[in-house]
Amino acid sequence: MGLKEDFEEHAEKAKTLPENTTNENKLILYGLYKQATVGPVNTSRPGVFSQRERYKWDAWKAVEGKSKEEAMGDYITKVKQLQEEAAAATA
Repeated sequence: MGLKEDFEEHAEKAKTLPENTTNENKLILYGLYKQATVGPVNTSRPGVFSQRERYKWDAWKAVEGKSKEEAMGDYITKVKQLQEEAAAATA
């Protein structure tokens, strides 16, 4: 399976992560996903009254230097890590 297919499979798996996944981890996944699918940030930073959108923008901006392939690999690794943590917590 190629990187893109593996990435898409893990993007689906990410939707099944537990409700108690931290916002920090969700933001990491969001930033990596946007970097992998869109590339570098292409919008201006949201205003102070849009805190949620601002956090998401900041998470994307934090991984701006990664190539799309690198971001896909990091995303896959992070989803696997979060799945393992969730499985250990329920074991």
